[in-house]
Amino acid sequence: MSDRANIRDVAALAGVAVKTVSRVLNNHPYVTDATRARVEAAMAQLQFEPSVAARILAGTKSGQIALIYDNHSPYYMNQIQTGCWQRCQQEGVRLLAQPVDVDDPAIAEQIRQLIRQTHVDGIVLSSPVTDCRPVLSMLESLNVPFVRISPGTDHALTGSVYMDDLQAADDMTTHLINLGHRRIGFVKGHPNHMASRDRLSGYGRALGRAGIALDPQLVEDGTFDFDSGLAAGRALLALPRRPTAIFASNDDMAVGVQAAAHEAGIAMPDQLSVAGFDGTTLSRMVWPPLTTIAQPMIELAATATGILLAGQGLVHKRLDHRLIERASTAPPPGTL
Repeated sequence: MSDRANIRDVAALAGVAVKTVSRVLNNHPYVTDATRARVEAAMAQLQFEPSVAARILAGTKSGQIALIYDNHSPYYMNQIQTGCWQRCQQEGVRLLAQPVDVDDPAIAEQIRQLIRQTHVDGIVLSSPVTDCRPVLSMLESLNVPFVRISPGTDHALTGSVYMDDLQAADDMTTHLINLGHRRIGFVKGHPNHMASRDRLSGYGRALGRAGIALDPQLVEDGTFDFDSGLAAGRALLALPRRPTAIFASNDDMAVGVQAAAHEAGIAMPDQLSVAGFDGTTLSRMVWPPLTTIAQPMIELAATATGILLAGQGLVHKRLDHRLIERASTAPPPGTL
């Protein structure tokens, strides 16, 4: 019988309306203790487990939210998804993870259709979707609750969770300067991500404070993936006066830089220091292990999900970063 039990069976056994069962399922405040006890006893007797479909048919919450993302780093997204999923599991909510392309002109309509088809109760946006104006306007028009992870614009628009990318990049650049490096290469992040701008600014700020002019030849474009890091590393290491250190805007690109150094027979960290950003699991798996900025990705995602599920509205939380020093960085050659 438990395989066939549905919300109407529970209502019949408890002697209440289907709507009353729905209210109990959704912890509605306007249900008496006696009625709630009858409904819960009926559910236990029928071994009833509410399905998402049943809640939709009953006109109540779907019990699921969506994570919308467009990110080229599988290591980063794995941790973002893990944070969202862990919080959803605690709250008994399902998570739908939907990749999109922010350059697609139809992105807003694609997400609109997702909402219509799934009836999700809210959305977590990950960068760079966090700053995609067509998506933000569409969600506002539908009055769908959403929270953003690391937005770079319109901070007062919605609840958000973030870290200080500018200061983090400043910290890493300062670390390299303190080791004695003066020619420090930099690999920019994807132009669609507002964090890319902040990380470049932090690099430039630290150089300026140390009296080091920012040399445009030492700055290469990247797109947050291994291949762009490899290309940037090759270009920087081919310079007549190559840098003694290279700071890449994420770990995937930093590993690409390391691959370029291995390819060129350049020893790390004796001849070249390499640093990354994010603190993904990848940073521990390469040789030498990467010095990196540890971004609390799982906590960022879990906190954003918690704000959404609690309906807290315009809550903004900044989480701390930390610099992890590993074997990929050392003083420049000839300084020991």
